[in-house]
Amino acid sequence: MTLTRLALTALCLSLPITGLAKEKHPGMDVLIAEVAAGDRARAAEVRQLLQSAEYQPAIIEAMTRPAEGKPWFVYRPIFMTEARIAGGAEYFEKNRELLTKIQAEQGVPAEYVVAIVGVETFYGRIMGKWKVLDALTTLGLYYPPRAPYFRGELIRFLNLPSERDIDLDLAHVQGSYAGAMGLGQFMPTSFVKWAVDQNQDGRIDLWNSADDALASVANYLRDHGWTENAPVTVPMIPGPGARRLRDTGLDPIFPLSQLVEWGYQPVDGVVVAPDQPSNLLSLEVADGEFAHFAIFANFRVITRYNRSPMYAMAVHDLAQAIRERTGGVGQ
Repeated sequence: MTLTRLALTALCLSLPITGLAKEKHPGMDVLIAEVAAGDRARAAEVRQLLQSAEYQPAIIEAMTRPAEGKPWFVYRPIFMTEARIAGGAEYFEKNRELLTKIQAEQGVPAEYVVAIVGVETFYGRIMGKWKVLDALTTLGLYYPPRAPYFRGELIRFLNLPSERDIDLDLAHVQGSYAGAMGLGQFMPTSFVKWAVDQNQDGRIDLWNSADDALASVANYLRDHGWTENAPVTVPMIPGPGARRLRDTGLDPIFPLSQLVEWGYQPVDGVVVAPDQPSNLLSLEVADGEFAHFAIFANFRVITRYNRSPMYAMAVHDLAQAIRERTGGVGQ
């Protein structure tokens, strides 16, 4: 080797890892440096992964037209179909023993766990066609409106095997266009914080193990504040002169008696304590027509899974339909 080549080699070795290759994605080098924290071998590994990631314009387009942007009377029929209700009842019965155990351990009704899996993936039939690495790279590095959130999820994804000690092919694992994975569509941070090895086989599998996936969904809801034997939502009937409320959010900040004072009554046969913290949600059931609901703390918990109140209401309605078909656990 000539002195010139030796000098060039030494120069290359002295350069920071971020200077060895042109960025394929904007902000890639900074992200690599953050993940690797000075570990050159780790930096090379992360660089190889991100070099294999592809920007997907279709994902950006999908983010601009989510189903939650539709009115309730269009959104609800997507999930409240006979196929989804019957499929939920069948899935419930197939996993009844497991669901009974999970409900006893976590205090979350089994029908809500099943309903979330039903809304998210049709009980595992539709778990996403996108490479999670592509999805999170696209949203974390090319989508300014939510880049901080998705960049954080991309970093969590890149660290997932070491954070939860799992064998996961990061370059090829598939999920939703938002980067959610498995039966319950967990984002990487949710995977790290709430995924559980329910069957205690030494590995967490949210794709193929109903034990792990269902227990993880229940663990998520429990840890976000699910209250056992407490209400979720109750239809309310407005009386003459009922007060029209501006958007008051989803937090239960009014006692139910306040909604009654404003002119809303629970439907016949439903009994809820007057001091039960609640809020009022109005959903469009036809053009210009609205149905009204008292929503409680457990409804707010479901929106921690997906912040849309329509999502939470779809989960609730599907859960009730599944319970009607199966009787719930312990029957």
